[in-house]
Amino acid sequence: MKIAVINFSGNVGKSTVARHLLLPRIPGADLIAIESLNADEGQGQALRGRQFGELQEYLQTVFSVVVDIGASNVEELMGQMQRYRGSHEDFDAFVVPTVPAIKQQQDTIATLIELSRLGVAASRLKLVFNMVETGIAVAQAFDPLLAFLKQQPIARVNLDCKLGANEIYGRIKGTKTDLTTLATDPTDYKALIAQAKGTSEKLALAQKLATRRLAFGVVPELDACFAALEFEP
Repeated sequence: MKIAVINFSGNVGKSTVARHLLLPRIPGADLIAIESLNADEGQGQALRGRQFGELQEYLQTVFSVVVDIGASNVEELMGQMQRYRGSHEDFDAFVVPTVPAIKQQQDTIATLIELSRLGVAASRLKLVFNMVETGIAVAQAFDPLLAFLKQQPIARVNLDCKLGANEIYGRIKGTKTDLTTLATDPTDYKALIAQAKGTSEKLALAQKLATRRLAFGVVPELDACFAALEFEP
């Protein structure tokens, strides 16, 4: 399974979707970050948009990969995909995260239009509705985007493919922490807190306990969202 995570807009959670939704649920997948010149903070390999020739060659050598395309590189990479005709076929799906902010919804529409123009079929364009507030229906939060897609069904829509805002992602940013492993950590933090002598030690353990609780709550949401993407084998 070869997946590109893409959106013209920043601040839609592309890295969260790539690292925490997709990568752990695609067996044997590598992660490529097209954003920076180095591979800091556990990002995996890193390429610039202008190196698309190298990227498409690499895609021929692997079975599963998640490519996290930073907003600063999307336009350049799109141009390269146009130049290398048919290269979009190297990806099984393009996952497009979006958030309720109007600008980001507009950018999402622009992203879907450009991918469609490249020849990407609607069945391979999949939305992730990210940062959905508790108690707010996806249909309400994303009305402009959904109205557009009702008129021009160029992407697959499943309203169950949604993620809420969660501070867990900020807590583990820059680490290689696997949320499922974190959620199932058997450590008895309450017992350790009771035994701890200093306040700073107690607080450090309390933070680990809180992080595990957040992970325990978010993993089922990630599982449900991944299932809703309905990737074809």
